[in-house]
Amino acid sequence: QVQLVESGGGLVQPGESLRLSCAASGSISSINLMGWYRQAPGKQRDLVAVIISGGSTNYADSVKGRFTISRDNAKNTVYLQMDSLKPEDTAVYYCKAVIRQLYRLSWTDYWGQGTQVTVSS
Repeated sequence: QVQLVESGGGLVQPGESLRLSCAASGSISSINLMGWYRQAPGKQRDLVAVIISGGSTNYADSVKGRFTISRDNAKNTVYLQMDSLKPEDTAVYYCKAVIRQLYRLSWTDYWGQGTQVTVSS
């Protein structure tokens, strides 16, 4: 069994920063991709940023230059540093990890429970 636990959301003013964390735990053999997605009210869930095991990253155009994704492989943890936040960044942020469990050959997508980020003056 695998669990993703997110932390770091909250209410901030425009221009401020937040750092999200997501830790994976359980019967993990290896983790390929880790990333962040977000969903605003009435909208679909969209990619924010992802990072693969080798360190390559991909960002949504709307966050390039403002958000930075990183991971600590020893801790099975992914981070999202969000700077210069805008009201349009307001959403529930979900962590995703593509994980192979112990004694299994297949890879499975796992999601966190979501953390609310609100940017408002």
